[in-house]
This record gives sequence, structure tokens and C-alpha cells, in this order.
Amino acid sequence: MKKCKVGIIGCGVISGIYMQNIKEYPHLELVACADLVMETAQKRAEEFHIPKVCTVDELLSDPDIDIVVNLTIPAAHGQICLRALEAGKHVYVEKPLAATREEGRKILESAKQKGLRVACAPETFLGGGIQTCRQLIEDGDIGTPIAATGNMLYGGPDAWHPNPHFFFQPGAGPLFDMGPYYLTALVTLLGPIKQIMAQTKISFPERKARVTGETIKVNTPTHVTGILEFANGTLGTVIFSFDVKGGHHLPNIEIYGTEGTIRVPDPNTFGGPVLIKRVGNEEWAEVEIKRAYTDNSRGIGVAEMALAILEDRPHRANGDLAYHILDAMYAFYDSAEKQQPHLLESRCEVPAIMPHRLF
Repeated sequence: MKKCKVGIIGCGVISGIYMQNIKEYPHLELVACADLVMETAQKRAEEFHIPKVCTVDELLSDPDIDIVVNLTIPAAHGQICLRALEAGKHVYVEKPLAATREEGRKILESAKQKGLRVACAPETFLGGGIQTCRQLIEDGDIGTPIAATGNMLYGGPDAWHPNPHFFFQPGAGPLFDMGPYYLTALVTLLGPIKQIMAQTKISFPERKARVTGETIKVNTPTHVTGILEFANGTLGTVIFSFDVKGGHHLPNIEIYGTEGTIRVPDPNTFGGPVLIKRVGNEEWAEVEIKRAYTDNSRGIGVAEMALAILEDRPHRANGDLAYHILDAMYAFYDSAEKQQPHLLESRCEVPAIMPHRLF
């Protein structure tokens, strides 16, 4: 089988699972890694037996590399994606696609002009759990979807993260940190979002990091609520919060249909459980997950895009989907600021259901 050669830029914590999994796919060859701190890249290269340790410039100029996996900090996502595309590389980037809508549009336009692919996390929707939910909906197991809810609420990363300052600055907060998982799951289950009505607040203007004792000034909303109208008429309600310190009993995601309800697993994971309760039944039933990719499968989006390139077909975690999620996240803030619904300009196609496994 022909192989796509992969280079990774950004060798932080999340890079480890990508490196581990990418090396397992027969059509991918991990040939290089780079980081602003050369020692960090060197350690990862030794840990995962990666042949080349490069500067960012060296990796981008390497003619042997087909795909750049961009695991840099969110503020650098757009710049690195654009540079990789300019160098003739396909790109897979961690979420979000870019820091602004304008930057996101530039990435998509550059890829289109150059005939290259852009893919973006989160790829968790490709896992066995959410794909099982997708199949249940398509098979009519809950009838026609009429409503949905998504809830991500806890006390915030200041309680555990060794360097939580950035979580409370623009471009982060619960919406941009965790929202992509929930919104991507909802869009791939229900289709694109038409409009959003939202409210936001900062409940605690200052936070104290438990690990370092640092006082953090909060400069981005930490409690975000929204009403979503999907293009197919389904209505959704969502909450993203770092302000719920006492716990809650709300589900991660539920989809309500004319004939029943599906409880969707945590969209930041790849597996289950998947629960269904049909009209007339007294109890929830757990649905057996017969699909692959239920463990931590980060890197599956890279593998699926590479296979799509080799097979000359559309890939699933694509740039249009990623841009629609970016557009939706900013729509929450636009709506809250103007105190009116915000119509989204973007649309995307719902990716095809995954095969049970790629190979």
C-alpha cells in the first residue's frame, strides 16, 4: 500500500497519543517532528522512534512530507496551517481550526486554490460511540429528531491544571475549549446549525490556580448558554460552563425523537455507553457498540483523511465542518453581545457514516 508521510509540529502533551496511534496505521509513516523547543521535539522523537527532529521551517520545507499535523497552541493554528498549505502539504489541525473566522476562511480558500486537504479535530465523532448513535438515528430508531441538549459543566481547569491562565483568556473559555466536541457531535448527528440565540457571563472575575497559587484575571465568558436552531428544524439547548463547582446531573448529550431518546456518550471520548429509551419502554437499554475505534483513537482523523486522499474521495473531519463549528462558536458571542439571534453564514455537509473500520 502507498504511504502518506507525516510530520508533526507541536510536541506537547497531546502529541503523544497522536504519535502512538499514527504509527499503527499501515498507510501512514511518521517521519519527522518539530517544536519551538528543540529538546521537547528530541524527547518525543526518541520516545516514538521518529527519524527526523526539525525546526518548524525545516519540516515545512521537507519535500518528502505529505501531511502536516498541526498540534501547536490555538493562537498559532491558522499561521501554521497557512504556511503548510503554501508549502504544498495537506493539513490536519487540532481544534479550533483558527483563531478567527477570517483566518479560517483563508485556510479553506488556500486549500481549495492549491488542491490540498484540510482536516480538523475533534475527530471523536468518528469513534464507535457517536457513529453508533448516528446509525440509530439514520435507521429511524427514535423516529424524527425534534430536539437535543448538550451540557459541559464543571468548576474549571484552575482546580487542576499546572498552567491554567490561558483557559480564561479570549480564544479559550469553556466554549472554545470544550464546545468543539459537543457542537461537532450535534452537527454530525443532526446537520448544520441555522441560527443561535445565546447569553454569556463571567461569574468569577478572578480565579486562583490551585497548583501554582496564581491569581488569574478572567477575560472571557465562563458560562455560556444557547438555543440552537438546526437547518432541519431540530431545536437544541446547550450549556458550556467553568462555573459549576457543585456538580450536576445533566446528560452530556441527548437527542429527542418522535419515537424515543438517545443518550449520546461523552463527545470527548470515542466509545460508549450509548443508551436508548423508546416510547412505551420503562427502562433505558444499552446499545451494543459493534464498531471499531472506541479507545483513545486520536489520529483517526489523520488516517481517514490520508486514506481519502489515496482513494480520491471526500474525507470526514473536513475543513468545511471545522469552519462551521468555528462560525457557530463565534455566533454565541455575537448573539450575546447584540441580544438577538445570530444567523450563521456557513453551512456544511454531514460526513458519511464511518465503515466499521478503515482496514
